[in-house]
Amino acid sequence: MSKRFSARIIGTGSAVPEKIMTNHDFEAIIETTDEWITTRTGIKQRHIAAADQSTADLATEAAKKALEAAGVSADELDMIVVGTITPEMNFPSTACFVGANIGAHGAAAFDLSAACSGFVYALATASHFIETGAMKTVLVIGAETLSKITDFTDRTSCVLFGDGAGAVVLRASDDPDAGLLYSTLGADGRQWECMHVPGGGSRNPATHETVDARMHYMKIYGREVYRFAVNKMQELVIKCMAECDLTVDDVKLVVPHQVNRRIIESAITKLGFPSEKVYVNIDEYGNTSGASVPLALDQAWRSRGIKAGDNLIFVAFGGGLTWAGATVRV
Repeated sequence: MSKRFSARIIGTGSAVPEKIMTNHDFEAIIETTDEWITTRTGIKQRHIAAADQSTADLATEAAKKALEAAGVSADELDMIVVGTITPEMNFPSTACFVGANIGAHGAAAFDLSAACSGFVYALATASHFIETGAMKTVLVIGAETLSKITDFTDRTSCVLFGDGAGAVVLRASDDPDAGLLYSTLGADGRQWECMHVPGGGSRNPATHETVDARMHYMKIYGREVYRFAVNKMQELVIKCMAECDLTVDDVKLVVPHQVNRRIIESAITKLGFPSEKVYVNIDEYGNTSGASVPLALDQAWRSRGIKAGDNLIFVAFGGGLTWAGATVRV
């Protein structure tokens, strides 16, 4: 039997655009108020990419910081995986652009599309390559420029989203009690209409008509998503603990997708988690989809004293509908 390895996170990094758009800025372009947005979402501001700033730009910056933190050079990478729904182009993959930018010439590179669950999907996928011995060192990135597909005339959804990127470096380890201990991935394609971009694909290729109908922007049906997210977050956290025989006391930190502060608080209250064990930064960055979990993870890694032996739980849910959970021991 071939040897099994574990996939350990040895470095994290993140990047956001310089431009900040506050709730008060939205008051000038749509019918809304800072109080309305804050009360319903917990968001106070979000970072918005410049016109000439792309997903690969943010992903590259996050990647460089993660590599530096890990003490790993780009030529040591065997593979790059990017979770995104706002890719650089339809093809080549955003991961190919990142590889070129950082000098990881020859490393396998591909994108993975699972909306807000994208990073956790990518983490699980990359970890399995490492566990089998196929890869030793892998760069996993979640990166989005959601402002490029946000309809700023839709007052109910445009206030939700921001841009950013987060990255981790995974490396093979002989320690079976460290790294990715458990992951669970799922989807229910019957509910695809809850969150989607109707234009630009093979079903509705780009035409003057699709552009005029604003079909290349996100369509969100929030009430259905809210109920789904609250229930799914609870279910995922419970499963991630149960499969690894962990209690609330054993968990250092839950890093959830930053979908909505009320959703997160409702779920953790029902789970019995103290607020200090759940990392929330939605007030500063909004919902950054696939970048959400790794961006929050990098901040938590640098500010919460995460150390060897700590148990972390990642949970995410998004368009598809998709969902993902992971238990990681540092």
